Amino acid sequence: MKQKFLQFMYGRYGTDALSKFLTCAGFVVLIVSMLLPGIAKTLTVLLAVLLIVFTYYRTFSKKLEKRRAENGKYLALRRRFTDAWKLRRDMWKQRKTYKFFKCPSCRAVLRVPKGKGRLRVVCKKCGAAFEKRT
Repeated sequence: MKQKFLQFMYGRYGTDALSKFLTCAGFVVLIVSMLLPGIAKTLTVLLAVLLIVFTYYRTFSKKLEKRRAENGKYLALRRRFTDAWKLRRDMWKQRKTYKFFKCPSCRAVLRVPKGKGRLRVVCKKCGAAFEKRT
């Protein structure tokens, strides 16, 4: 049986991060639909089923490049949120020893040691220089 499934899946895309997210989102929407009355329940169940069906469509698809491009876009979007969260977490952990500034020209976050007085800060990303008190 396992061999037949592997033979069936040969040349198909399979699961990736976007598929896992869509499956989880479908089940969350399905759970939320249990709490809603009437037509709202029907619409949310329909949305959940569509999400899960789309996940299976992606999993069994033979258009590998198209599915990779979709997953790449999803990962880029997810990375924006996770990077922002990691930056905030690191800033919180290092708040006693470092002072953080945003570059006025490119908005990059710069880290400077605390207690050094007035410093000339140079952005590594764009090269802009500005003075700040630490």
